[in-house]
Amino acid sequence: MSSQRVIGPAPAAVMIIAVFFTAWASADDEVLAPQEVIENAATTMSEKLNGRKDYYESHPDELYIMIDEVLLPHFDTRYSGRLVLGKHWKGVTEDQRTEFIDAFYQFLLQSYAKGLLQFDQDKIEFLPFEGEVDGTRVVVKTQMRLDDGSQVPVNYSLRRSEPGWRVYDVRIEGVSYIQNYRNQFNAEIRANGVNSVIARLREEVSGEKNALKQ
Repeated sequence: MSSQRVIGPAPAAVMIIAVFFTAWASADDEVLAPQEVIENAATTMSEKLNGRKDYYESHPDELYIMIDEVLLPHFDTRYSGRLVLGKHWKGVTEDQRTEFIDAFYQFLLQSYAKGLLQFDQDKIEFLPFEGEVDGTRVVVKTQMRLDDGSQVPVNYSLRRSEPGWRVYDVRIEGVSYIQNYRNQFNAEIRANGVNSVIARLREEVSGEKNALKQ
């Protein structure tokens, strides 16, 4: 098996992309415009974390549960997973697709949980929306202010589905998280197959959980 490991975003990017994995507005956000979905997400995240960051830092398992409960209904896991697998999607079985999507989602959930503890709604500037809300795909653009005062563009890609607008990708300074992981997984899948990636992601998730219990 390849020894290649998934290389996550830089620390600053982890905090930025954390907005992508936040508490979403309400059961009614299928009637909201795409930008309203993202803006409500930022507000709801602040409310969820208000006064509880230290608690969640000491109880990461509960943080994972909270994120999962509010994220999963509004994150297009299958479409995102399909884009990450790219050309390999057609070459794997439906069971392998399901296993990869689940393993990848759990990996992302755990990888970005700590970034949420650094979330600060006041550091986000929502830019005027550009696009057709009657279409099937839109991009919501924001600027994230870092501690040094610099501005970093963070753009959220949403896709219209039956439940409403769902997020499937985020670009930080023009770099897509989907493209980032697709590039990282591509060589390993070619060399060892998709099962090697699934097994490794599960090992990393399990290893992180065990480390937290020690």
